[in-house]
Amino acid sequence: MKVYAIAINTFKEVIRDKIFYSLLFFAVLLVGASVLFSMLSIGGTAKIIEDLSLGAISLFGVIIAIFVGIGLVSKELEKKTIYTIISKPISRYEFLLGKYLGLSLTLLVYVSVMSACFLITLYVFTGVLGWALMPAVLLAYVELLVVTASAILFSTFSTPTLSATYALALYVIGHLTGDLKGLADKKGAEGLKGLLDFLYYFLPNLENFNIKGQVVHGVAVSGGYIAMSVLYGMLYVAGLLAVSVLVFQRRNFK
Repeated sequence: MKVYAIAINTFKEVIRDKIFYSLLFFAVLLVGASVLFSMLSIGGTAKIIEDLSLGAISLFGVIIAIFVGIGLVSKELEKKTIYTIISKPISRYEFLLGKYLGLSLTLLVYVSVMSACFLITLYVFTGVLGWALMPAVLLAYVELLVVTASAILFSTFSTPTLSATYALALYVIGHLTGDLKGLADKKGAEGLKGLLDFLYYFLPNLENFNIKGQVVHGVAVSGGYIAMSVLYGMLYVAGLLAVSVLVFQRRNFK
């Protein structure tokens, strides 16, 4: 019940935040702009709308996950409200888990609203029902859950600026882990190869959640791949949250 109460309070707090509505507005605006871009191109109207809209959902979702996720903990520390919270019969793990679940719920609302706008826009201007694109939206949401967990982890031991930098770096590198693996296989130096292999297996492979190109071009993605990607994401989230709790439990607020 404590985790639930914190999650709902966090959800309401983020929903009331003007930054959230600003990002949501620009995301919806970009979906609408995709229609204009498609009109200026020759052919492929549906694909352009699909590609830009899915990209907008991911891009603005990552911005919300990182910057709002970091603020969930850092604001409590800056305002000293964390002292009031930890003085109550609330465990630190309950506090972090509640914050995480609250932002996850907010992101679910964001992705749902964006998906509805996207599907309506696609149908109105092309007559295409975009249900086949939903696996890409699902994996994009799972990716946001991983990014949110990483943002909360960094915010438990670092400043907001550094936390944002770390989270953005992790996001970028997470999409390059496949290239790191390929580079490691080509390099003969054992030390460098060992480092690149370590980064490949230790950091999240966010490209597992990127199937936008396949669904836009009608390439079938198996249910097994989607299920394994979701499981991979959930396991990584669990690991990040576990480390976050360990760090947060050891942190001295005095």
